[in-house]
This record gives sequence, structure tokens and C-alpha cells, in this order.
Amino acid sequence: MKKSLKILILLFGLLIAAITYVYFSENEKLPDGKKGQEAEELAAKMFAALNGEAFYNTEIITWSFRNVHHYKWYKSENKVSVSWDENNVILDTKNYGNSEVFINHKKVENEDVLQTAIKYFNNDSFWLIAPYKIFDQGTERRLVKHNNKDALLITYTSGGTTPGDSYLWILDENYLPTSFKMWTSLIPIGGISATWSNLKTTSAGLKLPTAHKLSLFGMEITLENVQAYNKKADELAHKILKAIKHKNYKNTRYLEWSFAGKRHFKWDKKLHIVQVSWDSIRVELHPNNIENSQVYVNEKIQEKTDATLVKKANNIFNNDSFWLVAPHKLFDKGTYRNIIKENNKEALYIKYTSGGTTPGDSYSWFLDENNVPNSYKMTVPSMKMSNVPATWQDWIVTESGTLLPTNHIFSSGNKLSLGTVKGYN
Repeated sequence: MKKSLKILILLFGLLIAAITYVYFSENEKLPDGKKGQEAEELAAKMFAALNGEAFYNTEIITWSFRNVHHYKWYKSENKVSVSWDENNVILDTKNYGNSEVFINHKKVENEDVLQTAIKYFNNDSFWLIAPYKIFDQGTERRLVKHNNKDALLITYTSGGTTPGDSYLWILDENYLPTSFKMWTSLIPIGGISATWSNLKTTSAGLKLPTAHKLSLFGMEITLENVQAYNKKADELAHKILKAIKHKNYKNTRYLEWSFAGKRHFKWDKKLHIVQVSWDSIRVELHPNNIENSQVYVNEKIQEKTDATLVKKANNIFNNDSFWLVAPHKLFDKGTYRNIIKENNKEALYIKYTSGGTTPGDSYSWFLDENNVPNSYKMTVPSMKMSNVPATWQDWIVTESGTLLPTNHIFSSGNKLSLGTVKGYN
């Protein structure tokens, strides 16, 4: 008995010594930071790098925290299912009083379980979405120099479970967070760091982490089954594809069209080779193997291919094909979808985060009674265009059985003709 007691005292002493060592070796004072325009600009760059707009528009987020607490967050409805052990709480994030508590699938009144669910959600969601909360009400943003680089200090003056906490975000050259340092009431040691890596790009466009490693004793926090998606938006997108016979589009081998009578195209979709013609120039464009492209002038092949003309042809194709087939690209890689409302009607909002010539463009699609697009509003930041409207009209059924538009009219009254549109095999 005395031996066991001595061992316990020794272990306790070692623990106190370890904590003391860590405290004095790791503890950091909260750095001073500067509020103002520079801090706000850095925060905006970080938010944009994370595709923060997508967070506000996401319908559903799911994850598990250390495979112990499980969440399905109906974000657009302000409700989240929080489950652990035999407990399940349907938490109303706008009004906790409207929440429902279930134990062993039986609805009960249990304030302790409700408060536990609130605490779990506040903590566990922070480890998933913290960078998206930098503009929350009650936050303060400051610019801090960390290792001679700009870092972003966020202080939460209200909200959550532990108001007053501060986090210093360390960013890479693209303004994506790679780690952060913490000064919180729950951890007595200031400046403990955690990684913010292992990012997963979800179908909703969010970049979410799947694990964190802390500097404190090498602790690791895992996040399993991480997903974020927009179910209603995806359902509407599928309705559009069905209406315009997208299955037939995928099976169509050849597309032909022109652009305002100035440029002409014949696209072999199967081989992804495009004949792009304007004036006396014809480029046999290989978008996936650009070095294999060839240039013809007055139908005479160039011995040394003009790379400038190939690049021009590629840019022309990216732009002009979009005016023909954009509604068929709703699920392209790098897109995310959500539903917006305008004049009490639902529209499908699409943003392209990669691909094409100008990633970052977005489009709001408006539909007729058959779910065929009849117009959209386009936002192209690189061209300083914001919500510019255009019609999508005079759709035809091609020989291959898909639907494609032949004309567009802009708010200025200008008309864009795609000429004689063909689709065949």
C-alpha cells in the first residue's frame, strides 16, 4: 500500500513538473495587434481564399468529432443534430428553447443534456469552421507581425461558450490558414498552436479540415466524415440537366457553331480537339495537350506554330463555348451550387472556383416552367461585371437529341447569335 502511494505521489510530482515546464517554456503573452484597414484587408483575403461566400450559402454540414460526437448541421434551417452515446439533441441554433432532446430515441425534457449539446456544438464546430467566423458579430480583427509576416489576430468579445478568447491565424502565400495560436480561458497556457491543414474541398465549395495537431504534448484532434453540400440546389441542377437532355449532350460527339458571325467552331468532344477559325486563321486546338496544337494561315500549316495564336484560340474557345454549353456544365469540377430567390422565384446560383479562363465567375440561372434556362445574371470580377443579365433563348433540339441555345440578348438590346448550331454523332 505504501509502495503504491509512493508511486502515485511520484507520478503526480512528475505531472506537476511537466506542466510547470510546459507553462514556462511554451506560455506566450497575447501579442499586440493593430486594428484598422490593413487588418480588415488581410481578413478579407483570408476569407476569399477559403471561399467564405460558400459558407454562408451552404445548406448542410456533417462531421464527427474524434468519432465520439456526431453532427448533421442543417445550416440554412438553423438546426443541428448533435449525437453522442444514447443522446440526440435537435438543437435550434437561433433559439435554444425550441430544441428537442431524445434519450434512447425517446423525447424527454432534460436541461443538462441540452446544455451539454450546446457546449459540444460550440466547441466541436469551432475546430471545423473557425476561419469562417472571423467576421462574426462580436469579433475584433488585428494585424500582427509573426516571424516577419502578416498574421491575423481574432478576438471574440461575445458569443460562443468562452467569450474573450483570441486566435492568431498564420497564413501561407495564398492567404490560406496553415495553423493558429490560442489564448483561451480553457487552456491556461497562452500561445498553444494547432495546425489547420489536411483541408478537404467539399461539394459546397468549403475548405474544411479533417485533423489538427496541437503543440501541447503532440495531441491530435480528428474530424471524421466531413462533408458540406447543398441538397436542394443539386436537385434543382439535376432538373435543369434533365430538361436540356444532358445525357444526350454527354453522348454527342460533334458540336458546330459560330460566335457573332466572326468566329467558327467544330468541336470533336470525344477527342477534345477543336477547329477554331477567324479571319484567315484556323487553329487545330488540343486543349488538353496544347503543345500538339497546329496553326493554319489561309489553310497552309505553319512550320513553326505561333504560340500566341494558339493561346488566343484557347481563350476564344473557353469564352465562346461557354455561351453554347454553360447549362451543361453545372457539375463541372470546381463548381458549387446554391439556391437564391429573386422576385419570389428560385434561381440556381453557380460559382466556378477553377477551370476556364477566369475562375471566380458566378452565374444566377433563371428558368421557365419546364426548368429550361431562359436567362441568367453573370458576375465576372476580372471584367468588373456584376449581375449583368442576358437571355438564353431560341433553344433547338440537335440531331443528337440535346438542347442548345442559338441566341442571347443583353440588357443593352444587343443580340449575340451563335449561328447554325449543330450537334451530331
